[in-house]
Amino acid sequence: MYFWGVKVHEKYMKRCLYLAKNGLGRTYPNPLVGCVLVYKDKIIGEGWHQKAGTAHAEVLAIRSVKNKALLKKATLYVNLEPCSHYGKTPPCSQLILSQKIPNVVIGISDPNPVVAGRGIQQLREAGVKVQVGCLTKECLALNKRFLTFQRKKRPYIILKWAQTAAGFIAPETQKQGEPFWITNPYSKQLVHRWRSEEQALLVGKHTVLKDNPRLSTRLWHGPNPLRLVIDKELSLLNHPDLHVLDQQQNSLIFCGVPEADRPHLQFKQLDFSQEILPALLKHLYSLEIQSLIVEGGRNTLQHFIHQRVWDEARVFTGAANLSSGIKAPVFSFSSYTQETWSQDRLTVYYPPKAPTL
Repeated sequence: MYFWGVKVHEKYMKRCLYLAKNGLGRTYPNPLVGCVLVYKDKIIGEGWHQKAGTAHAEVLAIRSVKNKALLKKATLYVNLEPCSHYGKTPPCSQLILSQKIPNVVIGISDPNPVVAGRGIQQLREAGVKVQVGCLTKECLALNKRFLTFQRKKRPYIILKWAQTAAGFIAPETQKQGEPFWITNPYSKQLVHRWRSEEQALLVGKHTVLKDNPRLSTRLWHGPNPLRLVIDKELSLLNHPDLHVLDQQQNSLIFCGVPEADRPHLQFKQLDFSQEILPALLKHLYSLEIQSLIVEGGRNTLQHFIHQRVWDEARVFTGAANLSSGIKAPVFSFSSYTQETWSQDRLTVYYPPKAPTL
């Protein structure tokens, strides 16, 4: 078996990707990275980045190697280019050189301007044998949030809603504070898992008034997202019992009037005489928000669709029946995947072309 063969690389890069996924929802604003050290076709060390400000995957993988003498003969696999700059932790490229690791296989380069090929260059200039481009498609997909943030200067945007088979997302009228459930408990738990994986969650004012949602991860173990609400007149403040105002979870309200921040409850004034979506996304970029779920209502979802600013649409079709009501958003797409959660059908759509904003 040729050690530098493609199949060998893919075998260990798959392990890197598997390890990296353990950090989903916990490494922001850093990317998802897994690292594996191999000697004579055997893993001698591995690790993944677990939280921003803590050791990177390469550091943990090297630390885990019991016989450090083997590092001088090993191959290091990592799904993203090792960092080459001093941030909250020292550069991983320098650590690799200090341990005299002779071979490095990298999934994809890092588009972050502070890295952007410098890690690869440092390794090669020091005589390390570096190969870039292994399971490229899978590596890009894993870090779609980080890469979108770096390249498009906005979060990765996921639209999410549930609809009936007839295409309704809610009744025309409903009792305030009592949501109409279309999906089953398994789908609901999946949504809470999604929330734990993304940094922020956006809803419109009318959704808050109708459903009084908590927008939390109470059905899944994981971090709560930043709650975002659009409320031009700040009329929600007339309803102090709303969960988004409970200051138990970080919330940010985009409004058109000034308001003083409170603990865990902030306000961002926008000019509503202008198109607010660019300003909203610009502010999220300034906060280093890499991913956003938009959960409703219909007008808010449709606004993102109309502006062609979305990366996925996750749509449940549930067993609940409505003969009339509020119609689901209208959109076009290029491709989709489907799966079933009990009696619910989950379809994930992708936009027909690259977003324009």
